Amino acid sequence: MRDRDRERITDVIAQEVRGAEPGEVPERLCAAAVRLLPVSGASVSLRGDGMLVPLSASSELAAHLMEVQATLGDGPCQRAADTGAPVFASDLTTGRDAGRWPVFAQQAAAAGVRAVYALPLGDSAVCVGTLDLYREAPGELDPQEVRTARYVADVVTVALMALPRGEEAGRLGDGLWLSPLATGHDEVYQAVGMVMAQRGVPADEALDLLRAHAFAEGRTVLDMAHDVVARSTRFDAD
Repeated sequence: MRDRDRERITDVIAQEVRGAEPGEVPERLCAAAVRLLPVSGASVSLRGDGMLVPLSASSELAAHLMEVQATLGDGPCQRAADTGAPVFASDLTTGRDAGRWPVFAQQAAAAGVRAVYALPLGDSAVCVGTLDLYREAPGELDPQEVRTARYVADVVTVALMALPRGEEAGRLGDGLWLSPLATGHDEVYQAVGMVMAQRGVPADEALDLLRAHAFAEGRTVLDMAHDVVARSTRFDAD
């Protein structure tokens, strides 16, 4: 990447995050990604135990698709987190990309998104999450746009790692210090524990049960978890 391109990207990011409180930084970085790239939305997710934990998004649509992938446990962003490598789905309406994630592809297309570009925050050795980019029109990013997306992902990684650490330890491994920013999904982990107790199953199976019930009812895993924690839904064995 040329120095002038790097300077331009850095200037845009600096403008977005200037004066931001720590909890606002992820959303500001998503906004910078939308300014710098031919995309309509961006989101950041953290890699948790068995699922991606949505952290922030540039729009309601981006937040919705982030939750869809967390509910399904599938999609380009989940794949990028699992492999530590970029995953570019340039057309979710047809061909290979539609076939790789048929349920997510259908829901994304129904929401008006035709392409998703997911970049790991880190690499295959240490991946703390993903930067996810959404576009209404199908198509590939050109080489310069790919370089820009990679650079933005690197900046997001550094910025998130530099945020103040919380005192709580646990679910998010090396990224646990970010858990105060993702408090909404604390209920998912509480619900997983309750389902484990109710069904006598391990954590991964309890999460699968939450996801399956959420999908069957057309809801998000976060909504289902809220009902479990509120004790309005139970998963007692028959």
